[in-house]
Amino acid sequence: MAAKKKAAKKAVKKVAKKAVKKAAKRKPNAAFMKPVQPDAKLGAVVGMAPLPRTELTKKIWVYIKKNNLQDKKNRRDINADEKLKAVFNGKSKVNMFEMTSLVNKHLVK
Repeated sequence: MAAKKKAAKKAVKKVAKKAVKKAAKRKPNAAFMKPVQPDAKLGAVVGMAPLPRTELTKKIWVYIKKNNLQDKKNRRDINADEKLKAVFNGKSKVNMFEMTSLVNKHLVK
């Protein structure tokens, strides 16, 4: 019986330690939270107000999903309409990972 009690106590201690570790919360990176100013081409898609990079990316994805611009077969590709072609340097199809580098070129520093 004593062995069962020790095993039960060890299990409770392990659960308590895991709960303490999960309590720590991540802090957002200050560089991502600094507002950036979009230029006129990007402003046509997300608006001209200065936004943090995180919000800027969210607004671009809202625009893409609202206008059904994500490729049906390969969901990583984005089919650009006229507004996004201006942002994507005239490309009609862009990979979502390539999109961030193209968008960064349209931020006023």
